[in-house]
Amino acid sequence: MTVDLSLYVLVDPERSRGRPLAELAAEAAAGGATLIQYRDKLASTARMVETAHAIRIALTGSGVPLLINDRVDVALASGADGVHVGQDDMGVADARRLLGDEAIIGLTIRSAEEAEAAAVELIDYACIGGVFATGSKDNAGAPIGIGGFAGIRQVFTRRWPRLPVGAIAGIDATNAAALARAGADGVAVMSAVTLAEDPRAAAAALKAAFVAGRPEPRPSRSDQP
Repeated sequence: MTVDLSLYVLVDPERSRGRPLAELAAEAAAGGATLIQYRDKLASTARMVETAHAIRIALTGSGVPLLINDRVDVALASGADGVHVGQDDMGVADARRLLGDEAIIGLTIRSAEEAEAAAVELIDYACIGGVFATGSKDNAGAPIGIGGFAGIRQVFTRRWPRLPVGAIAGIDATNAAALARAGADGVAVMSAVTLAEDPRAAAAALKAAFVAGRPEPRPSRSDQP
């Protein structure tokens, strides 16, 4: 499945300013988000399924897929489009077996070694990070920077060049373009959108900044005069 990572927005009740996550997700999608992830490390399974249902309904008609962070059971129960897993979560082979071939499965990558070991044939995208410092994850390691991102990105370019690869952590409208120039297919963000006064406008500004940084495609031979 082809996944558009251009603007990947994560919604989490801990970073929502008390606003309903379904509302935040819908506003982000209206502003140009191409993928939504629901993350919640504190809620019960039943509450997560309820919230995921609400987000999925809010995204109806937008064409924006909903993924669940880590929880394959919640994705199955809520009818979400897939999951995003980290290195310490369920393995991608097990997630694929449970969710089936049509589900979207993404994987967090923190180093070149993890990129080399990733089961690229089983995932639909990877997110490399954390690129910049962030306060949205308690166990975030030292940021790898744009240079670190570019180096890990090259592993995927060599191993599986068609796999969409995004960047995550500490990303906003001031640094999104630089990541596009470094080879990112998209940026995954949370606070820059979900803590904004106007999430829709923040999403639109971030999407525009990222798209503006994308290298111009080289003309094909048929385009030449």
